[in-house]
Amino acid sequence: MTAAPGRRSSTFTRLLRHGFTDASAAERLLDSPELAPLRDDPVLLEALGATADPDLALLGLVRLLEAQQSPAARRELLDTLIAAKPLRDRLLGVLGASTALADHLTRHPDDWQALVMYEAYDLHPGVEEFEAGLAEATDPVSLRVAYRRCLLSIAARDVCGTTGLAESAAELADLATATLRAALALAEAAAPEDAGLCRLAVIAMGKCGGHELNYVSDVDVIFVGEATEGTDETKAVRAATRLASHMMRICSETTVEGSIWPVDANLRPEGRNGPLVRTLSSHLAYYQRWAKTWEFQALLKARPVAGDLDLGEEYVAAVQPLVWKAAERENFVPDVQKMRRRVVENIPVAEVDRQLKLGPGGLRDVEFAVQLLQLVHGRADTSLRSGTTLDALRALAAGGYVGRSDAAQLDEAYRFLRSMEHRIQLFRLRRTHLVPQDEAELRRIGRSLGLRADPVADLHREWRRHAGVVRRLHEKLFYRPLLDAVAQLATGEARLSTEAARERMVALGYADPASALRHLEALASGVTRKAAIQRTLLPVLLGWFADSADPDAGLLNFRKVSDALGKTPWYLRLLRDEGAAAQNLARVLSAGRLAPDLLMRAPEAVALLGDGDGGGLEPRPRAHLEQEILAAVKRADGAAQAVTAARGVRRRELFRTAAADIVGSYGTEEQPAEADQGALVDRVGGAVSDLTAATLAGTLRAVVRDGWGSDLPTRFAIIGMGRFGGHELAYGSDADVLFVHEPRDGVDEREAAQAAGKVVSEMRRLLQIPSSDPPLLIDADLRPEGKSGPMVRTLTSYAAYYRRWALTWESHALLRAEPVAGDEELGRRFIELVDPLRYPADGLGDEAVRDIRRLKARMESERLPRGADPKLHAKLGPGGLSDVEWTVQLMQLRHGAAEPGLRTTRTREALAAARAAGLITDEDAATLDEAWVLATRVRNAVMLVRGRAGDTFPSDPRELAAVGRYLGYGPGHVGDMLDGYRRTARRARGVMEELFYGAAER
Repeated sequence: MTAAPGRRSSTFTRLLRHGFTDASAAERLLDSPELAPLRDDPVLLEALGATADPDLALLGLVRLLEAQQSPAARRELLDTLIAAKPLRDRLLGVLGASTALADHLTRHPDDWQALVMYEAYDLHPGVEEFEAGLAEATDPVSLRVAYRRCLLSIAARDVCGTTGLAESAAELADLATATLRAALALAEAAAPEDAGLCRLAVIAMGKCGGHELNYVSDVDVIFVGEATEGTDETKAVRAATRLASHMMRICSETTVEGSIWPVDANLRPEGRNGPLVRTLSSHLAYYQRWAKTWEFQALLKARPVAGDLDLGEEYVAAVQPLVWKAAERENFVPDVQKMRRRVVENIPVAEVDRQLKLGPGGLRDVEFAVQLLQLVHGRADTSLRSGTTLDALRALAAGGYVGRSDAAQLDEAYRFLRSMEHRIQLFRLRRTHLVPQDEAELRRIGRSLGLRADPVADLHREWRRHAGVVRRLHEKLFYRPLLDAVAQLATGEARLSTEAARERMVALGYADPASALRHLEALASGVTRKAAIQRTLLPVLLGWFADSADPDAGLLNFRKVSDALGKTPWYLRLLRDEGAAAQNLARVLSAGRLAPDLLMRAPEAVALLGDGDGGGLEPRPRAHLEQEILAAVKRADGAAQAVTAARGVRRRELFRTAAADIVGSYGTEEQPAEADQGALVDRVGGAVSDLTAATLAGTLRAVVRDGWGSDLPTRFAIIGMGRFGGHELAYGSDADVLFVHEPRDGVDEREAAQAAGKVVSEMRRLLQIPSSDPPLLIDADLRPEGKSGPMVRTLTSYAAYYRRWALTWESHALLRAEPVAGDEELGRRFIELVDPLRYPADGLGDEAVRDIRRLKARMESERLPRGADPKLHAKLGPGGLSDVEWTVQLMQLRHGAAEPGLRTTRTREALAAARAAGLITDEDAATLDEAWVLATRVRNAVMLVRGRAGDTFPSDPRELAAVGRYLGYGPGHVGDMLDGYRRTARRARGVMEELFYGAAER
């Protein structure tokens, strides 16, 4: 076969044409003595070229021939190889797909004869045939050899296409069943006394239980043990545990022939911390009292496979009723979906894009979606109770629980992805779900799946296509049939019955499924473009609504917004085309009452939720807000119309702020929840405070223009106090202010005072007029003499009062004073006036400190609402806002003159400055900051959820759950939220008592 120098031999060219990548090495192998009789046989080259990896197949064949014990044995193999096409295809197919099975054949060179048979019973062996194949095994080593021989026949039929994916997976599960039985028999033979004391059943779980096993996978099991007649139960369970442990070792331990596969019993009650073997009654007691949702999901695939099969059947019969009640559990759907998300989150970042099983669009997505639907509908429809994913998917489609087209696409995708998984594992018989990166391995996998033109590129394209189908459909699978059930469009397709649709809505967390279905019908019925787009959007939206604490409210609010905007072309286009808009809207509409109420009054604000020209959810700077409001005031006819316009801007911007807060707290599929809770609080407080200041500025301009034209006879300024001055307003906060004026030159003081008084009165009236916009309440009770004093004073009057009559509490209150609207120069001079009061040069005397402490103690005892739980009161309770703020403010009063950083109206800034100045330790400062942020978040959450302000957690369970979701607690974790709040507040109270009520010189 030697070619002339410089020329390629014809064999070399033929090898390349038949798919060899290293034709030179292949030529050398074909020239080996073992293949001399077939060197020029075209049948061999054709057969090798048909394999997944011709180079690998040829090398494996040469190794197998070399391993034959005699020339006669080698001659028999070669003759059979050429004469019998079934053997040729099977043997070379295996050698071209699996180096591990080629190694087995090299160690056991006679095992190729297991591939010769081509009878009907040989094509589809079951447990009985595999038991016969393992029957001669007498120890763990011989069991491994027999197991590999049986595996060889399964792989041969698989790579040749004699059996499909579902049949191969079922055969692998049957082989595992036979192997477990053989291993248990070896264990019982080694300990006959133990075998006589107990009945032991082996229950297959996972893919083995579902009759859909991989080539290399942990075999999940649960053990059930009972005493034989006359045996003590404790002794029997110990004996069963020894047998079960030995059986697991027989399968799992590595010998000279390797291992078979690990036997994993971690799906048992209490996992690896629980006993390996339990009695049936012990299993039931656990499942009835302690089991989590995922454990019932796992039991879908429970199947007795070895040991005492009668006991196994008793076990399955006993747990099945519990499985089909799992969908009735609180937070069932969110629990299942959360577990799926947790699986994805735990994948190493470097592996996510290569994960065939666990990654987005992977096998687990199909399996979870199918199991979720089975658990919801399987109680009423027994046809769905299959442990096999593809069988269950087919039954779901037949019953109308899944659209036929969706089911067909998922079936195709699942078969392709599982086939990829099989080919990857078969190569080295190693447990992996990662798509390799080596091009040669990708080429082999692609060719084995029939992709011959450009195997690597075609494999990547097909893999991504199928993964994309799964990613797109797996969540919608649960929701789309609900629309088909109510829209009633296509004829001839099975649909969800009304009862089945109701069951699914209940499982999703809808408290009023009948109303929810009516909303869906109203939204999705008909043949209009609007209805068609809604049918596309709603499957996704329903999932997002279900992920909230109040799905009913989310769907109802969506219907209201759609009714208001449905004929507006940009609305549905926004939701369809702008990725973030639809999910942002779903979050906002289902998170509570405040944001939807603000939106319903002006539905066009939906545009803010998109990524385009609506401005997005970023808070607008105060200067821009003031500019817009003043421009609106200028265009208006009269003060009333002007303030209405200003309040309209305020409503829209409150919605923007609330929506951004909700989206930041919940997170989206693209953007996780904001990790820095303090940043969320600061953003809300700053945005609402800036908006309030801009609204007051616009209202002041409107009132002055309406009553006096361009100039008021007196200069006029508004000073923000309390949370307003501190840039810490919550959604429902009043605006605490002081009003100050100064008559212009030549203006009578009485005239100036009357004008200033009219301005204040008219501003308050206009901002509180009942309308579709939320009122802005102005509170001036922090003025000199409180409610008994004049509403507005001149700067000179303030100076005289503070010089002669100021009390400690007034100096305390002035710590928050900051000009917010009106005459800037007058506001600046007011601050110059009060700075010596709030930052006294010599600090506070002992008597003043005692006054502040007495006032704080009286406030704690008198102002806490009757019946409220003090430990859960975010404002006045131990460790709440008041504790933190008074502690910080005491430090400001005492040290503000010496420490410039303390001269701020903002709590968190002052706390950071106190830490920098060494007035408080880092740990104590962090404790107070955490408590202040959490208490502020609680108050914001209550307002968002209930639509009205509150300082304590709601009593209504659904509202309480919504507060929990906003604070980052998943479904069913309300208790954890309350415990977490109490713990944080308790630590803050400890710090407060030391710093505020501690040593006077602190």
